[in-house]
Amino acid sequence: MKLFDSHCHLHFPQFDADRDAVLARMKEKDMGAVLIGTDFTTSTAALELARQHDFLWASVGLHPNDSEHFDISKYEELAKDPKVVAIGECGLDYFRSKPDGQKERFEKHIELAQKLNKALVVHCRNAHDDMLDILSNSPELKNKSVPVVMHFFTGSGELAQKYLDLGCYLSFPGPITYTTMYDDSIRVCPLEKILIETDAPFAAPVPYRGKRNEPAYVERVAAKIAAVKGILVEEVAAQTLMSAQKVFRLQK
Repeated sequence: MKLFDSHCHLHFPQFDADRDAVLARMKEKDMGAVLIGTDFTTSTAALELARQHDFLWASVGLHPNDSEHFDISKYEELAKDPKVVAIGECGLDYFRSKPDGQKERFEKHIELAQKLNKALVVHCRNAHDDMLDILSNSPELKNKSVPVVMHFFTGSGELAQKYLDLGCYLSFPGPITYTTMYDDSIRVCPLEKILIETDAPFAAPVPYRGKRNEPAYVERVAAKIAAVKGILVEEVAAQTLMSAQKVFRLQK
């Protein structure tokens, strides 16, 4: 592999009409990806699709805004499959819904990640104080044996440093190509702590902004990081692939 999308939803219905073509474009670029579940149904679909392709893996979890009754035991059964390399996306989101019960659900995801020794894929929006508090004080995370990935990171350089101090990886998405607003975060973050993602079908990078996103476009995220850091895009692609292999414990 030469490129890796650490977070996408290729199993979502937005790809039903042309999923094979999207997969073919991924193969052309010799890339891999983690398909991220947001509830039990999509987590199951992610695993089913990942089983069909040797360059795809899955993550299972319940998005903090989802109203599904949360039964962690169902996710644990899914997560025992070797094709499942992470737990999530899970976390806190106070932008779309009230905090009620979110912390408790997130802590159960953390416990499951620790129990199965799999990475934790974290969604956080408008809740960074609580998130930093949980990550700082969680007994399961203090020994840093479980890699923590901050999905769709678009925070300030100062916030980036707080997560880096906790040992987290920052996964940068397409919106970093829209503006220079996130350049400080990219500069602050060591290349070996960076992952790249599309969050496809959402948030396509320039020049595809406003269109459906797809995993192959992750190369645009790599190009922006390379430009900010003043290095070759091939170096960004190679290092983020190595980091993804490490975080998700993928066979090279």
